[in-house]
Amino acid sequence: MAIELSLPPEVHELAERTRAFIRDRVLPLEDAHDGDITAAGGDTFRVELQKAAREAGVFAPHAPIEYGGHGLGMSDRAPVFEEAGYSLFGPTALNIAAPDEGNVHMLAHIANPEQKQQYLVPLAHGDVRSAFAMTEPAPGAGSDPSALATRAVRADGGWRINGRKWFITGADGAGFFIIMARTSGEPGQRGGATLFLAPAETPGIRVGRHLDTLDRSMVGGHCEVFFEDLLVPEEAVLGEVDRGFEYAQVRLGPARMTHVMRWLGAARRGHDVAVTHVARREGFGSRLGDLGMVQKMIADNEIDIAATRALLTRACWELDRGEPAANATSIAKTFAAEAIFRIVDRSMQMCGGLGVSGDLPLARLSREVRPFRIYDGPSEVHRWAIAKRAVGAAKRALRAAE
Repeated sequence: MAIELSLPPEVHELAERTRAFIRDRVLPLEDAHDGDITAAGGDTFRVELQKAAREAGVFAPHAPIEYGGHGLGMSDRAPVFEEAGYSLFGPTALNIAAPDEGNVHMLAHIANPEQKQQYLVPLAHGDVRSAFAMTEPAPGAGSDPSALATRAVRADGGWRINGRKWFITGADGAGFFIIMARTSGEPGQRGGATLFLAPAETPGIRVGRHLDTLDRSMVGGHCEVFFEDLLVPEEAVLGEVDRGFEYAQVRLGPARMTHVMRWLGAARRGHDVAVTHVARREGFGSRLGDLGMVQKMIADNEIDIAATRALLTRACWELDRGEPAANATSIAKTFAAEAIFRIVDRSMQMCGGLGVSGDLPLARLSREVRPFRIYDGPSEVHRWAIAKRAVGAAKRALRAAE
């Protein structure tokens, strides 16, 4: 079946509106605060940005229509999210920043009607933020989720949860948490995880320190979170008991691709800044953009942008067809995370001293995109998974031929 590359007119129009909104309204605010959303006002600033996005008709492109969004599928999200990502504050403005965008997707697919009313409705509307609590300090769950150590046991007609999480994006100020905890088996064993929903004010939830990471554009930071005899009712279980790892994949594959979309927008901005600079800057008897060494960097950026879009298109097509798309999303995420960093790095190089100064946005773009090679699965883990699937397919073919 052929992949449809043309955009529906309404998606093209939404992408153009998003482009205008980001460049006219959001970029000046990002520049004024050097991409630091806490310095810009944190949640108060988020509310103001999202109010402006609603007025511009670009708010919540991903959320189901019945919850106030535009209801875009994965392929149609790509151009809109890319335009939003052109500013570091753009995803927050449209309510498509991590982790809320991925949590909207998960709740829409897994939550029961009561849970959707309590959690999805306010999240899709931007009334609250959320956090997805899976990652733990070593030796707990990190790149290997089977090491999950946070434990939930049945108690008092519900569940008692104990554990420590960290690098939990948006935890400070979140309205609720989606918590992954082990309900059977032992750390290192596959399966046995369950997802739980809990309002942030529930006794037993404590947000600790902010981890001092490179990036500065995410409201609520990346925090330690402690669950200390947290009691939740049976109704807090998201989906079914012991199927948490399976449900996490409903979120993680699409979320990796929406990360690609957003960061590709940021990389494009860096490239645009650099190309404009070298087209104007004179040196060595010509414009810098006419010199072969500079032209190579420009061409390599264009190639990386085009290749990232192509891999993203394939992965989104598979996801829209209801396929797991595990291999396609791993390939796209790995290539994109590295290509996006290369694009920004080359753009800095083309701009010389200005590239590492505060006079251009390139230094802060580099700060923001570098962690993507680690977040949502390090490149090395994705490469291992890609190779494992390829070798596994070859072994199965050999056995079938015997």
